[in-house]
Amino acid sequence: MPNVVIDFIEGRSVEQKREMAKRVTDAIVETLNCKREAVQIIMHEISTDQIANGGILRCDKN
Repeated sequence: MPNVVIDFIEGRSVEQKREMAKRVTDAIVETLNCKREAVQIIMHEISTDQIANGGILRCDKN
């Protein structure tokens, strides 16, 4: 069973997540020749106060 974990900053719509899940699944099914039902995608939405680059929280950069 292919498992995919995708981390991204919160704020995407449900429709965007549906489309991403469909396209990622399509790519995995095509390249790994597996059944769609075998592909599992886990999405982690991360708030900007949980990400830091160069010692600065992402929420402090705006």
